[in-house]
Amino acid sequence: MTSSDRYAYGPYHDGPDPLAPPLDLREALDRIGREVMEGSSPRTALRELLRRGTSTMTGLEELTRRVWQRRAEISRRHRLDGTLRQVRELLEAALLAERGALFPDPSDDARFAEAQLDALPASTAAAVEELDDYQWRSETGRDNYREIRDLLGRELLESRFHGMKQALRSTTPAQVERVRRMMSELNDLLAAHARGADTEQRFADFLAEYGEFFPERPGDIEELIDALAARAAAAQRMLNSMSEQQRAELTELSGQAFGDSGIAEQIAALDAHLRALRPGQDWDSGQRFRGPDPLGLGAGAQALQDLGELDALAEQLGQSYAGARLEDIDLDAVSRQLGADARIAASLLAELERELRAQGLFERGQDGTLRLTPKALRRLGETALRDILGQLRSRRGERDTATAGAAGEPTGATRAWQFGDTEPWDVPRTVRNAVLRSASTGSRRVRLDISDVEIMETEQRARAAVALCVDTSWSMVQEGRWVPMKRTALALHHLIGTRFRSDALRVITFGRQATTVDIGELTALDGVWEQGTNLHHALLLAAGHLRRHPDAVPVVLVVTDGEPTAHVEPDGAVYFTWPPAQRTLAVTMAQVDVLAKLGAALTVFMLGTDRRLATFVDLMARRSGGRVVLPDSDGLGAAVVRDYLRGRRG
Repeated sequence: MTSSDRYAYGPYHDGPDPLAPPLDLREALDRIGREVMEGSSPRTALRELLRRGTSTMTGLEELTRRVWQRRAEISRRHRLDGTLRQVRELLEAALLAERGALFPDPSDDARFAEAQLDALPASTAAAVEELDDYQWRSETGRDNYREIRDLLGRELLESRFHGMKQALRSTTPAQVERVRRMMSELNDLLAAHARGADTEQRFADFLAEYGEFFPERPGDIEELIDALAARAAAAQRMLNSMSEQQRAELTELSGQAFGDSGIAEQIAALDAHLRALRPGQDWDSGQRFRGPDPLGLGAGAQALQDLGELDALAEQLGQSYAGARLEDIDLDAVSRQLGADARIAASLLAELERELRAQGLFERGQDGTLRLTPKALRRLGETALRDILGQLRSRRGERDTATAGAAGEPTGATRAWQFGDTEPWDVPRTVRNAVLRSASTGSRRVRLDISDVEIMETEQRARAAVALCVDTSWSMVQEGRWVPMKRTALALHHLIGTRFRSDALRVITFGRQATTVDIGELTALDGVWEQGTNLHHALLLAAGHLRRHPDAVPVVLVVTDGEPTAHVEPDGAVYFTWPPAQRTLAVTMAQVDVLAKLGAALTVFMLGTDRRLATFVDLMARRSGGRVVLPDSDGLGAAVVRDYLRGRRG
């Protein structure tokens, strides 16, 4: 095997695992559905889901917490006087070595040199400048002084060009001159670009000549300016974060970089060009550093650049600006600041947002608002029904049933046989399953196994007209019954839409007055502070629904937690009073009698323990031949579905 044929395998860090299964949207949709049913808009519910994440996915809130934690670590761990400290330590070591070399010498020249050293200013920067033309006798002192100049040059360049320390492995005069020439040509290039000249070829030639100084390899001059401006602005914010004395010393020391004042002049010109080309960068703010670890100019500029990048990430993760999308998050910045795991988490959240939109779970209403689509409502109903059927099985020892109806005509669908099924076999499919199973094992003999059996689904020929009347007065919200009521309606709607398609369901809400709603309107319905429980109006609308389906089994289900306090007058006006007026109770009971004449057995699901309500609903049940069910909020859905199945059998 040649070297070109060798492969290396390792963890995949460029985003979500491409071999991972598709995202499971069920938990996300359930969470969104619950938020919507509690009164949030779909947009708010989606934003809340992304903020909190799911059981298997880190949310924006956790990523933002990590951003602020990382930011606090940088500012609390470091301080910005590292270069000044290094220069001061090198200078003190140089002076100590020089005095040691001068002490044994009895000459006047040695005493004069000592006097020069004694007269040095207290300021480190002024002392370094004063020693510019000093004739060192100590080799250690001479080397330390040269190291001061080289250190200042490397740190100054590193504060403007990330990676310059690595590029300047040696600081020979020839290399320093190459750096000075690079900066001069760079400033000329930026000046030409600012004038509007065509700099495309000039940029390519510049990068070909000095590419080792730009490890980020910008694709064009705009990318180059972006990278340089971000670094220069970070360096300026670093200076802003220092004390006035520290800034003054560094400014003075900059002239000693590599012993060539031209480097500092070129950097000043570069900063001026970048300020003009990128005025939107943050050039004016500062940051308080209070840690024990000193940073040099290059590392300090990197720390301020990291802080700026973290601030930008916090804004992107906050998603609080107009038109915010998770695609706005800079994944490379996430990886740099928080690590590969955080990048994968952010990628998964962006994919989740894309999938929720791409799957057709949201749509725009005529008023421009975001709302759940029928597809999303079907999924919510499916989940609600599955939970309710689970409750029914756990309470009564029943197994799950996939029968589309109770008895009657085949639907054309089949399913695997389960213990207790009485539906007819689908013989062709059963034999086919046995043949395929036998062939897969290599056997030439075909024997039927219980796992081969498929049965035909059937649907009941009888139809039902179902009126589900749900109380939407404020007490339903106040007592925590709002979401269970909506989930109950969703489950019943899904059950009828998938297994009893010939049934006609009408959902009726009643507060001070009643109205018919579709399942999407009910799901998004907000709780409103409204007094009044107009059961009379709801039963009027239910009777109208039953009359439109005279050949169907009439089923009326009422969910309420309060006795009637309102009714509709003959002229259409709504009358409300508390406590309930005798007239309100009388006209409501008269409407119960109307439903009884239509053949409907009324079932009332009474939530709460109000004695007056219990007395009234008991009378309703006796007058209509119906019954009263007393579920808790969690058992409401199971009770309604069970009673619907019981009632539609007539």
